[in-house]
Amino acid sequence: MGDDVVVSLDLSNYELLWPASLFISEGERVLRSTGSWQDRAIWLMTEALAGTTAVADFEDLPNHTAPTSDPWATTATGWGTKRAVMDQHDWFTELIRRAPELRHAAAPRPYWPQRRGNGLAHDGSTARDTRRDFARLIGEFADNGYLVEVFGEECIDDHSELPDPSDVIDRRLGIPDLWPLAPEAWGEDTFYGLIEVFHDLVSRPRTRRFHSYSGCGWHHSEFHNGPARVLYRWKINQLLREAGIEYELAAEGEDLGRLVAVTDDARSQLVHRALNDSPTDTTAGVRHAIALFRGRDTSAESKRSAIFNLARILEERRALIKQHLGKDEGALFEIANRFDLRHRRADQRGEYDEAFLDWIFWWYLATVELTNRLIASRSLA
Repeated sequence: MGDDVVVSLDLSNYELLWPASLFISEGERVLRSTGSWQDRAIWLMTEALAGTTAVADFEDLPNHTAPTSDPWATTATGWGTKRAVMDQHDWFTELIRRAPELRHAAAPRPYWPQRRGNGLAHDGSTARDTRRDFARLIGEFADNGYLVEVFGEECIDDHSELPDPSDVIDRRLGIPDLWPLAPEAWGEDTFYGLIEVFHDLVSRPRTRRFHSYSGCGWHHSEFHNGPARVLYRWKINQLLREAGIEYELAAEGEDLGRLVAVTDDARSQLVHRALNDSPTDTTAGVRHAIALFRGRDTSAESKRSAIFNLARILEERRALIKQHLGKDEGALFEIANRFDLRHRRADQRGEYDEAFLDWIFWWYLATVELTNRLIASRSLA
C-alpha cells in the first residue's frame, strides 16, 4: 500500500515529423544549452512532433531549470501509495533518449471521397500534384522561420527594407519572378532548380520569441543551416519517392544538395564508404567521379569522365592490387584500355550499350573501396 510507483514516459501518443537522428541531435543541443532551455525544447517539439500533445505533457510537469540530485518528485494518491513524477528536464531527456522508439506520423488512410471518387480534387486537379506539394512544403518551412535568414522577417518596430525573395532566387537560378511560388507555371527544369535552390537557402531557427505588440507575431533567431538541410533533404526525398520520381537530393559528396539518380541501398552504402573512407589524397577524385556519374544531367560522356577519374586512382594503386590479385590485376585495366573510355584511340571499341558504362563505373568504384580497406589495414599493421 505504501510502495512508490515509478511513472515512465508513455510514447504512444507522440509521432515524429522529423528523422529520429535529427530530433536526437537537436534535442541533445537543447539539453546542453543554458538559460531558457524549456522554450527551445517546446519549439523543437512543436516542429518535430505531430500535434500539441507532447508540448502539453511537458508543460504539465514540474519546472526545474536544471536536473536535481533527486529528480523524482512524489505525489500522494489514494490508498496511501506515492506516485513518482518526472520534472521537465528528466522527461525531455528520456524523450530524446528514446526517440528511436517513436513512430513516424503517416498520412491518414483515404477518406470516403478519395476511396469512392474519380481521383480528382474539388478543383479538378489531380490528387497527386508533386509541384503543388513542393510549394506547400516550402510554405511550411517559411512559416517556421527557415527562410528568415535570407528573406528577412517583418516587424512592426523595424522599418528597414527587406530583401526581395524573387531577386534572391533569381541571383542563384537565373530565372526572375519565382516568388511567391506558382507551381502551375513551372517547367521541369524550373521545378528541379527550385528544389536545389531552397536546399541552399533554408536555415533552422533554434529560438523564437513572440512579439505581441499590435499582433506582430513570432520572430526567429539563432539560425543554423546544417539541421535545416538534413530535414529539407529528408522531406523532399520522401516527396520525390512517393511521386515515383527517380531522383533524390545528395546527402554527401561534391554534389551535396543536388538532385542525383536514385540507387539501391547497397550501391548507396558503397558510395557512402567511398566518399568517407578514401585517403585524403584521393578524396577529391572520388567525389568528382561520383558527382559526374550520378548527376541528373549526366551523359555518356560524363560517365566516361567518371570512369577515367576512378581508373586514374586505380592506376596509382596498381602495385597494391597486383600484390593481392597477382597476375589477374591486368584484367582490371584491360577493359579501360581496350574500350573507348580513356585513351580514345582508333583501335578501341566504342559501340556498346551505355549500360556498360554503369557496370564498369560500379566495378571500379567497388575496387577503389576495396583498395581503401587494404590501405587502411596496412597502416594498422
